[in-house]
Amino acid sequence: MPEPGPPPNETICPEFSDSPVLKDPSKTALVHPVNDVPYSKNSFAVTDDGSSAKPTSAPLPSERRRSSSGRRKSSTVPKPPVVPTMVGVIDAGSKTIKFAVFSSETKEELFKHQIDIDIRSPQEGWFEQDPLAILNHIKSCIRNVISKMTAAAKSVSDIVTIGITNQRETTIVWDKFTGEPLYNALLWYDIRNDSTVDRILAQLPDQNKEHLVPLCGLPVSTYFSALKLLWLMDNVPAVRRAIQEERCLFGTVDSWVLWNLTGGPSGGLHLTDVTNASRTMLMNIDSLQWDDTLLRFFRIPRQVLPEIRSCSEIYGYISTGLLEGLPISSIIGNQHSALIGQHCMKEGLAKNTYRGGCFLLYNTGYSRVFSTHGLITTVSYKLGPKEPAVYALEGSVAVAGNAIKWLRDNLNVLNDVSETESLAEEVMTTGDVYFVPAFNGLYAPYWRKDARGILCGLTQFTTKSHLIRAALEAVCFQTRDVLEAMHKDCGVPLKKLRVDGRMTSNSLLLQLQADISGIPVVRAPHSADVTTLGCAMTAGWASGIDVWEKDFETGSLGETHGTTFSPRTDPEERNLRYTKWKMAVQRSLGWAATKRSVHMTGKHDHVLDSMSG
Repeated sequence: MPEPGPPPNETICPEFSDSPVLKDPSKTALVHPVNDVPYSKNSFAVTDDGSSAKPTSAPLPSERRRSSSGRRKSSTVPKPPVVPTMVGVIDAGSKTIKFAVFSSETKEELFKHQIDIDIRSPQEGWFEQDPLAILNHIKSCIRNVISKMTAAAKSVSDIVTIGITNQRETTIVWDKFTGEPLYNALLWYDIRNDSTVDRILAQLPDQNKEHLVPLCGLPVSTYFSALKLLWLMDNVPAVRRAIQEERCLFGTVDSWVLWNLTGGPSGGLHLTDVTNASRTMLMNIDSLQWDDTLLRFFRIPRQVLPEIRSCSEIYGYISTGLLEGLPISSIIGNQHSALIGQHCMKEGLAKNTYRGGCFLLYNTGYSRVFSTHGLITTVSYKLGPKEPAVYALEGSVAVAGNAIKWLRDNLNVLNDVSETESLAEEVMTTGDVYFVPAFNGLYAPYWRKDARGILCGLTQFTTKSHLIRAALEAVCFQTRDVLEAMHKDCGVPLKKLRVDGRMTSNSLLLQLQADISGIPVVRAPHSADVTTLGCAMTAGWASGIDVWEKDFETGSLGETHGTTFSPRTDPEERNLRYTKWKMAVQRSLGWAATKRSVHMTGKHDHVLDSMSG
């Protein structure tokens, strides 16, 4: 069988030709992608004069600042100590990498810089990123923000701590001795592991995808990290060899970033937090530790896994570079961070984030609620090692903003996503057109990997404006699907839905959401920054940082005062249109057929759209 993975000494991503990782690490020291300093293959730091020495622990921020200022003359009057006033956040999303700095007094975002990151799709259903590009973009964003701070008479010494928030489920494996990725990062919506899922389902009673829910809260799906890691183990020889030789480390994006920031091969910390771990299918949803039963079932060796920590504690210190010596005191998945940024810290509150996908989290407090209507049980957050975990029901929608991107890139019906609202407003309705954007299957509440996208209700009068409006309504209908499931599971309907994310700048989308769901929709102030704000808050809450006070008893942080969109439709109209949406969804099911493709690698079965079924 041909090997889909690259040969051991070949560049993993040739299009990233400026990658700082060299092909032969045994001959030349690697250059650390984040910190711009060389490190060698053995776990020794390389000093400025080229000699090697054992790494030392990172200094405390105060020590770093003292050492960087140089020796003072005895006649110099000592300056008062600098009181840090800012919290920094690294946001490693699936489309953009961002570094932002928040005021520790007002929680206002003061400085930021973000860079789009390339997504490769070498085959249908395959979506990957270069892990080194993630690190290089973080480095560029940090440098840019510090430049802006300097221009505003601020400095790194004003930053008290750093937090990390990230796209979840995306899977990275790397060599712990060289720091080289063993393969590209498999993104959360990558479905190359489709046949792996089928094989796992065949081992379960009645092929029940919900069989493991009592242990991990998740159904068997291409979505979650364990199935992505299993595909890598089965199909990439370099990964198998590294596991056999105990060189392989696995992590979601947070673990990869933390490990590199804290030293990489020279003592980097291999950790993750409960929110990211809860998306792997390997963490026990009760004990919040790796589950032996799940590890045996998926054949995952424990030694490749990071240690699980809370979302808010000091994990370690940045080892070198522009942020050297600063503590890292938060790791949290981006959707969980948005829940906190939206102040949804009371049981019964919910938020929906509209990005490439859509993610609705409903705070269930300290109770683990197991859905019987297609939702998943996940950890909302755990704000300290000794604090209890707070849980959530989540409905994940695979395609939201990506449907607009598809209309732009594949059908050329608009030039820029900024035109979406104005073009959709050119028509009053969709003309009875329904769009189910199940490009890679449907997530919650259906969990049908055999679904594929459809447009139905087309007539000779259908225009591009009707298609764009139908794409916006598809986001809203999918959100209502999740809201209906949450109502059935929890028994209490939401009184309002708090929303955030890049798509929420589109006011028409939010009015359509209110009209279709029948509840008020509240757009958060600065809604595009809610995710990074939530991470800044968890970083500032950490013991030893203590920038802000927190109230664990009520979880109340006050209300967010945003723009409210109230429903303008009556129940009869809403339900009639929702019934037609459900009809369209039913037509999308069962369209994926397993066929052999000459373009696929090895024996991998290619999932294709097939009208013949």
